[in-house]
Amino acid sequence: MEDALTKQAAYARSPDEWLLATFVLPVARFGDSIPFLARFDREHPLRVSVLGPKTTGAADLMVELKKSMGAIRSILASHAGIISVNQLEMALPDNADLAVLAEVGGILAGSDLQSFWEAPVDVAEETIDLLARHNGRGSNRAFGYKLRTGGLTPDAFPTSEQIARALVAATQSHVPIKFTAGLHHPLRQYRDEVGARMHGFLNVLGAGVLAAQHRWNEEQTTEMLEDEAREGFAFDDDVFRWREWTVSSDQIRTHRKVVTSFGSCSFDDPREDLRGFALL
Repeated sequence: MEDALTKQAAYARSPDEWLLATFVLPVARFGDSIPFLARFDREHPLRVSVLGPKTTGAADLMVELKKSMGAIRSILASHAGIISVNQLEMALPDNADLAVLAEVGGILAGSDLQSFWEAPVDVAEETIDLLARHNGRGSNRAFGYKLRTGGLTPDAFPTSEQIARALVAATQSHVPIKFTAGLHHPLRQYRDEVGARMHGFLNVLGAGVLAAQHRWNEEQTTEMLEDEAREGFAFDDDVFRWREWTVSSDQIRTHRKVVTSFGSCSFDDPREDLRGFALL
């Protein structure tokens, strides 16, 4: 924790701070983080996405969510100005339905948290549809979907087709989506350490905004997710380009309300890879 927060404080003061979103902090580790919060200040606060605990069902979810919200209020009150909580991430139980989401919405009412709800990739489309129906009821801030895109073993990596289905569903239904695990490198590539092809964050985020802009289907989205060639990707001051497809910076800003971010155990590796590709 000390090493991670020391680095985070340095990143928050660096010229590359614009690349940095939130620090993913499990609610169970709040106490471990407190001795190191002095590394942050009001000009450079610690922006946090809170990771809630895994739960065993809807009733357990409500109990743990209430505990998490209490812990969030407590740490914000005791460290006002130097920590902000922007997001909440938790896994949905298997039996989640609109009634469960409505109860969750009631617990979150009054907060400004953007929440992301994780479910396995094989039920991504159904989960996104459920979240879209909940959001359509005009509740508070729209619920988002969290997709796991990798892990430590080959079977932890979803296929490009599975990711494409989730991206198309999210962009068409305007459900915010974020990604976690496995997106260490800009472009898709085989990695010996996991014995599998790892998805590239530039492939995933780029396919998301281009799918949103051009109403891509799953087949077209999959094609971009599978591309491992650096020469297909280009940036200038106003446009991101993949092959013959383009999306402007202004359009990207709009689509990033849906295609939001990815979590990584490293800030340095993605940044250095982008520099190595002369993209940063």
